[in-house]
Amino acid sequence: MIKLNIEKELFGSAGQMNLEMNLHIKQGEFIVLTGVSGSGKTTFLRILAGLEKIDSGFIRVNDNGWVDTSTNKSAVLPQKRNIGYLFQDYALFPNMSVLKNLTFAKDDKNLALSLLELVGLEELKDTMPSQLSGGQKQRVALCRAMISKPQILLLDEPLSALDLDMRKKLQEDIKLFHEKFNTTTIMVSHDPSEIYKLSTRVILLDNGKIIKDACAKEVLLKTSGSQKFSFEGELLEIYQADILNIAVVSIGSQLVKVVLDSSQAQELQVGDIVTISTKAFAPTISKKQNS
Repeated sequence: MIKLNIEKELFGSAGQMNLEMNLHIKQGEFIVLTGVSGSGKTTFLRILAGLEKIDSGFIRVNDNGWVDTSTNKSAVLPQKRNIGYLFQDYALFPNMSVLKNLTFAKDDKNLALSLLELVGLEELKDTMPSQLSGGQKQRVALCRAMISKPQILLLDEPLSALDLDMRKKLQEDIKLFHEKFNTTTIMVSHDPSEIYKLSTRVILLDNGKIIKDACAKEVLLKTSGSQKFSFEGELLEIYQADILNIAVVSIGSQLVKVVLDSSQAQELQVGDIVTISTKAFAPTISKKQNS
């Protein structure tokens, strides 16, 4: 469905770099772009949406040329690309009700109401955005992105500002719309559980280059040799407890304590990015009980 081979010079987290993407994306895939900040993920979405130009290359969607720098033909305008775009910022019109925010994007009241019903917001159709919670605002924004039934849905970390329970709800809503409309979805995310649950394919970017393109299991489950688990995090503190050296490591939203031997305690420093792995270890798993 989408074939592209593009290059663009930009400035990333490590300074000047070249964004180089050569991809073939099938209809209905759910692609997640991940990687360190400044690796080119958001720029790639903006290029697809027509909000940024490329230096060279082409983008073809269903054999229609959107961009091709080898010709003199103008690029297809953003409003002609049939793309839905959901940002971290809700970007709702504050002077319009929930329903009017949707029908402003497309004048189809019945479709707008059916979309609101899918996400459980039909009773709030006449509510103003200022009266909504953050999660409700993002669900309205998702409905607005979908009301034109876009062939491509672009999601730029839309859930990162929400709490865990609301993230889970929005993940379900995104998956529902993706499957119901057979939309090709491309999402930027740093959340491993989100990536694992939603994606059919994960593209890992580093310094503008694709360094891995595979399913979530292959990209996220980092193991080598006899290791059973491997997690990366930031070393926050090293302290002594009796005769033991204890490291406190931040992994995602969790803090874990790890016992160090004396040589490790001398080599490591607060602020280091470390990998915690296990070998001969029999983990237990239990369901979290609701309070």
